[in-house]
Amino acid sequence: MPKKKLDLDQRVAKAVTHYWRTRKRQGKKQGTKTGQKDAGARAAVTGGAQMDGFILLLTDLIKDAGVSRKHIFHKKCLQLPGFFRPTKEWDLLVVRDEQLILALEAKSQVGPSFGNNFNNRTEEAMGSALDLWTAFREGAFNKTVKPWLGYLFMLEDCPGSQRPVKNKEPHFKVFPEFESASYAKRYELFCRKLVRERHYSASAFMTASQAGGMKGQYIEPAEDIRFEMFVKSLLAQCAAYGKGAL
Repeated sequence: MPKKKLDLDQRVAKAVTHYWRTRKRQGKKQGTKTGQKDAGARAAVTGGAQMDGFILLLTDLIKDAGVSRKHIFHKKCLQLPGFFRPTKEWDLLVVRDEQLILALEAKSQVGPSFGNNFNNRTEEAMGSALDLWTAFREGAFNKTVKPWLGYLFMLEDCPGSQRPVKNKEPHFKVFPEFESASYAKRYELFCRKLVRERHYSASAFMTASQAGGMKGQYIEPAEDIRFEMFVKSLLAQCAAYGKGAL
């Protein structure tokens, strides 16, 4: 395995470990504060920051590509104007010379409530993309640079996310690819379709169990939405509009 590829794999593994350790720490903290845990997995979710390992990794890669740290925004100044709402807060932005270079969303989901959360996550991602691109079309930002839009998703690998799911079809049949598809398969399809329908410039999808994730173990179910491909697309945008490119 080439050194650069090995290095990226190791850094992703650290981000996966950070995700699961953060969830565990936040879950314990929530239980201590309130005397009882939030329903389901909400105890860890309410704390946020689980995906920070990935955001920090991407920030380092963007800096390595020649983009100054002052143009990279994480934790603050993350709002962009929308068309259907005043603003939307993203997870990572690069803004240089009054041009939006890239915007990124990093999301995750764990069990047990995969059904409702799947619908919420997909609707949120599609709505955010529609809002951004419509605002861009209407001149809310940028006159010369087409922004790069990325979507990164981490799913818990467990029986609930891997078992086949039945669809309710009282009037019409679902598309064939959704027949008996697990939630893991649904997310894979979703991430792929976001890119193929040009809602996002690139997407990455991975799964990890809690036990394996604590050790940095993860799975990338599909070649076309691997993290490495996601990074290559992001870095191409940075190379085009990074240091000295505007």
